[in-house]
Amino acid sequence: MSASVTVDPERLDAFLGQFVLDAGAAMATPNIIAGDRLGLYRALADTMPATPAQVAEKAGCDERYVREWLCGQAAGGYVEYDRADGSFSMTPEQVACLADESSPTFVAAAFEIAGSVCRDIDRLTAALQHGDGVGWHEHDPALFRGTDRFFRPGYVAHLLAEWLPALDGVVAKLAAGAKVADVGCGLGASTILMAEAFPASAITGFDYHDASIAAARAAAARAGVAASFEVAPAAAFPGTGYDLVCMFDCLHDMGDPVGAARHVRDALAPDGTWLLVEPMAGDRVEDNLNPVGRIFYSASTMICTPASRSQEVGLALGAQAGPERLAGVVGEGGFTRFRRAAETPFNLVFEARP
Repeated sequence: MSASVTVDPERLDAFLGQFVLDAGAAMATPNIIAGDRLGLYRALADTMPATPAQVAEKAGCDERYVREWLCGQAAGGYVEYDRADGSFSMTPEQVACLADESSPTFVAAAFEIAGSVCRDIDRLTAALQHGDGVGWHEHDPALFRGTDRFFRPGYVAHLLAEWLPALDGVVAKLAAGAKVADVGCGLGASTILMAEAFPASAITGFDYHDASIAAARAAAARAGVAASFEVAPAAAFPGTGYDLVCMFDCLHDMGDPVGAARHVRDALAPDGTWLLVEPMAGDRVEDNLNPVGRIFYSASTMICTPASRSQEVGLALGAQAGPERLAGVVGEGGFTRFRRAAETPFNLVFEARP
């Protein structure tokens, strides 16, 4: 450090305080993944107030490890500790976010995504240095599971109740029987949800990743729905005359989003609708310098931008593209009508029409 640089002690203390929080979160990540995977949060929620021995017995885990795990979770505010009797418990809010996978606020799976990125760090740092791409299919499989589990609660909470009703005339078409393509469907959570709600419609999920399509088919079979799934890229999925094409949080991952938009335009019926859901973002960098933007920029560096760079064109929109850039992509794709139909703290929801 240059001798002429003067460090402000108060600002240094504030930065170190932020570091302690971030380092604690980083070290907590594998603990949260383990708690989610082993059912420790669910075990505590089912037995609370509980001792470490009771949680360990319920989850089928080692008591000594569980005691250490619970103390770390209590230190981070993820569970509660009663100093009077040494028991642990969870608030209703903690249960909703960590123990109840059916809750619309279930977020534990986000740490599974973070863990997958850490396992891929050698390949990702090389890409960061040299400008190479890393395809979605090249990531640790935990990324696919974590993404499906993290996004599914949001779809359950918003897709049927808010997003589809915000589109002009779409719900009526779906109820009567529509032709639908869910492009970039991953493990099929959104496709299956729509198929359950609208059995008269023919709904097909498309994804270029064959392992995800295999998992989606298995999930649909377990759910007993008639959704179909096919391996196909966004710029070449088969069929025409679609009443609705959906893309959930995937356009920015594509190498050629303009080409994908053109293909959607060609595949739609004359009065069809393109439902486009993207991460919440403003048009300027300064609009996104907040906790949500930090999550999305960080994920974009390690997941979304490498995915785009691995494909032809490699436009690399990034997860914080913002409405203006998205409107440009959609317009270049041949759409004449584009509007924001809905939003959540994490999502921008757009309707595009030919």
